[in-house]
Amino acid sequence: MPPTATPPTGAADAPGTPDAPDASGASDPEPQPGPRPQPAPRPEPQPHAESEPHPGPHLHRRPGAAEAAGADDGEPDRLGTPDRLGTPGRSGGDDGEIDGVDEALALVSGARQGTHRSAARPDSAGAERGRHRAHPWPAARSVAAGAGRSRAPRTVRLPLAEALGTVLAEPLTALCDLPSFDTSAMDGWAVAGPGPWRIASEGSILAGHGGAAPLPDGTALRIATGARVPLETTAVIRSEHARAAEGTRLLHAERPVTPGQDIRPRGQECRTGDRLLPTGTAVTPAVLGLAAAAGYDTLLAVVRPRAEVLVLGDELLTSGLPHEGLIRDALGPMIGPWLHALGADVVATRRIGDDADALYRAVTASDADLVVTTGGTAAGPVDHVHPVLRRAGAELLVDQVAVRPGHPMLLARLPDGRHLVGLPGNPLAAVSGLLTLAGPVLRTLSGREPERPCRLPVRDTVQGHPHDTRLVPFAYDRGRPAPLHYNGPAMLRGVAVADGLVVIPPGGAEPGDDVEVIDLPWAGRASVEGGCFT
Repeated sequence: MPPTATPPTGAADAPGTPDAPDASGASDPEPQPGPRPQPAPRPEPQPHAESEPHPGPHLHRRPGAAEAAGADDGEPDRLGTPDRLGTPGRSGGDDGEIDGVDEALALVSGARQGTHRSAARPDSAGAERGRHRAHPWPAARSVAAGAGRSRAPRTVRLPLAEALGTVLAEPLTALCDLPSFDTSAMDGWAVAGPGPWRIASEGSILAGHGGAAPLPDGTALRIATGARVPLETTAVIRSEHARAAEGTRLLHAERPVTPGQDIRPRGQECRTGDRLLPTGTAVTPAVLGLAAAAGYDTLLAVVRPRAEVLVLGDELLTSGLPHEGLIRDALGPMIGPWLHALGADVVATRRIGDDADALYRAVTASDADLVVTTGGTAAGPVDHVHPVLRRAGAELLVDQVAVRPGHPMLLARLPDGRHLVGLPGNPLAAVSGLLTLAGPVLRTLSGREPERPCRLPVRDTVQGHPHDTRLVPFAYDRGRPAPLHYNGPAMLRGVAVADGLVVIPPGGAEPGDDVEVIDLPWAGRASVEGGCFT
């Protein structure tokens, strides 16, 4: 089983160095952004800890240990600046592995060289078949969104107090005019006709009280914000813009009075029957307020899809420090809350271990709409997900995705119409699978339309994989996505401070290139000129 613990920091975290093995048993390192320069004026890059030849136009410079460490105190800057040298190398091995020597040879020769292969890896012909079988990343997302539509969403009518976080199952239509009558927008005076006005002796009109008698011409009457405006009222004068003459009981306006000023007319916001919000709108606090104002006591909402997490691996600890080959389970605490943020009700997180029969029983007995497994999606001796799916009669909709990290992710439809997403065991690779497959499935299962892609100009050069899409954690820097340090497949240190993941096409991206961004569910998108925002 692949490790699910974030490795210790240090030289192993250096950008561009190979990382821990992924679910296939082969490492899946990603070209790493280097440490971010300090704010302007930018200092000159520091020399390597060891002397290196100047890289040619096609060779990547691998950072030395001093660069990998980041700041003097060992903590990296939140934003990373990627290596700006050359184009990415060709991959070696079936999983897109880029080894330092192999990368250089491949870049110079244009052919894959020096492929490392373990006994558990398929032969080169199998590797080519695997690479060609993998879904392109956009196609995998599309398949996942379509899979969610195969089951009609369940609906339930909920009181407003219980509807937060759900999705509207029908349009929100106004049940009354808003406002329902002419109301005062300010505390002040309701006046009729031209001034000065005689101050009425009836007192004041307060919000929540019945309508007053029509206001005679030449009369002024005190009125509160939100109160019903009497018939024949010309305008409302704010208290601070009027003066009552002592002894005469006359009101004088200190500014010109415009008919209708500071009066909210009936139906200003909407009329009865107007469609306020479409089906599929997420119910936020503001939606609850609008629904209440429009006359609703309950809302017809889509039932949140149920999800169950199955954590695989005998090597995982649930507490304490790693020891004797055992590592902490990083995915068990993370996947459930992440699925909840994506719109699911997580019914359980269960630890199965490397037991094929236990996994089969768990998958077939679950009543969750979406089952999510961690690890075991490759072809190693304890990778049981594929055999269990075959045994259960499942249909593989996506089997491998041309994306780094997370290549061995999968999506299957079980015979009863439920779905299973198989995540790789490395933590950032699992995040990639959540955003690539689980997110689109849950979005459509919960009655929402697929998210519209947003493209923004990337701040820095980002190295690309020669064949596959890359997903790289980023943080917004003045509205532009800037790639972060520590973005290897087994690392969570970068994504823990990220605003989202930037989608880098094969070949990479240069500063200013428009690239797709995926915001993390809890991070709001920055408003940028010419871009998109939430």
